[in-house]
Amino acid sequence: MTINPKKPSSPASLSLKYSEVIRIYGEKSDIEIWEAFDHGDELAFNYLYRTFVPILFRYGIQLAKEEALVQDSIQNIFIYLRSKRGSLSKVNSIKAYLIKSLNRELLNKISKSKRVEYKDIDDLKDSFLIDVSCESKMIEFESSKETKKKLEVALNQLTPKQRLAILLLYEEGLNYQQIAEILEFKEVKSARKLVYRALNNLKSILINKH
Repeated sequence: MTINPKKPSSPASLSLKYSEVIRIYGEKSDIEIWEAFDHGDELAFNYLYRTFVPILFRYGIQLAKEEALVQDSIQNIFIYLRSKRGSLSKVNSIKAYLIKSLNRELLNKISKSKRVEYKDIDDLKDSFLIDVSCESKMIEFESSKETKKKLEVALNQLTPKQRLAILLLYEEGLNYQQIAEILEFKEVKSARKLVYRALNNLKSILINKH
């Protein structure tokens, strides 16, 4: 089965209107939703699937430009989660948890396809390049009003981990604690330092291009 990020197909519970699912779960905390899913609540799975598949696809396609690879990786994550219901660990941020899981899945698949071991985002080097769309939230933070293309070129001169930190902060709206979780930092201050370093490097690159 191939996941369509816009119109996912899955269990019968997905036939319920998404607006009804949002009404039920939209105001619940991530901890409550995750616990409900872990206890076998199909509506909780419905909410997770329909809310996060498009988000994961949008994020994943930045890391790996192959749609099929990203779709298969997302599918594997949800298959795994369903198989582990009843024994899942506590999750404070569902989005951070799923993005972290997708990072691992993509690195594993890329390693197998290229027959080279990729253990970390920085191992991707030039293969992880950010595409800045016209709707990108990152453009709002480009103080010198550089064109989309110049911003894109500048971003891709950063290290992969710096690119990812900016992507997570501005495009995905995650906080430093969530970024630290995704990048597996022991301390939140490490994520904060990474973002500050990335922004300083980005500003220097843009200034030098004038």
